[in-house]
Amino acid sequence: MTSSDDVQGGQKTPAKAPAKDPWDLPDVSGLVVGVLGGTGDQGRGLAYRLAKAGQKVIIGSRVAERARTAADELGLGIEGLENAECARRSDLVIVAVPWDGHARTLEALREDLAGKLVVDCVNPLGFDKKGAYALKPEEGSAAEQAAALLPDSRVTAAFHHLSAVLLQDESVDEIDTDVMVLGESRADTDVVQALAGRIPGMRGVFAGRLRNAHQVESLVANLISVNRRYKAHAGLRVTDV
Repeated sequence: MTSSDDVQGGQKTPAKAPAKDPWDLPDVSGLVVGVLGGTGDQGRGLAYRLAKAGQKVIIGSRVAERARTAADELGLGIEGLENAECARRSDLVIVAVPWDGHARTLEALREDLAGKLVVDCVNPLGFDKKGAYALKPEEGSAAEQAAALLPDSRVTAAFHHLSAVLLQDESVDEIDTDVMVLGESRADTDVVQALAGRIPGMRGVFAGRLRNAHQVESLVANLISVNRRYKAHAGLRVTDV
């Protein structure tokens, strides 16, 4: 029996498509991942973990020789290139540069990053005798600064809360943590979630649009305090998801 709610003007209303399963994520195994700042601790650790999971990885640095040295040390088929060439050769680019060089680096790479999916994992932090504290960029967050500087790129934010020590520790097989992923396009955040899930023990969880990136970046200051008090390498888990 057809109800009146199913009929408009004598025609049946099309049934709504079923909601997409949030854990139905794309296959990203074929993507080439570039890591800008790949000679630093966090970038180096991410490059190592993704390459170990089977991803093709390119390390970028301002100095090509430094990138090649880091790539040779890591092995796993990782390449080392100057930043601009790394950006051009990659499908997805992770920005893991120091905060004080963030804007300068991205401004210089605007054309090379055009059309790319960019994942910003930079945490704007200050340090004094009381410990780490969050900085708030004029744009609101590092990720929003990246989006402003890269108008022709698709900017997301992720990988903020990972311990560089654990990422680089070859004796650690799994990284037991969730990765908060933020962005404006579901297709883009799904890709980043899937990439995080390539690393054993890790899971990517959608956490909102870029306007919410500041508090995600800022939470690293709290994790640093946790790690110092408990001599740990703390991460995050989102419950009931």
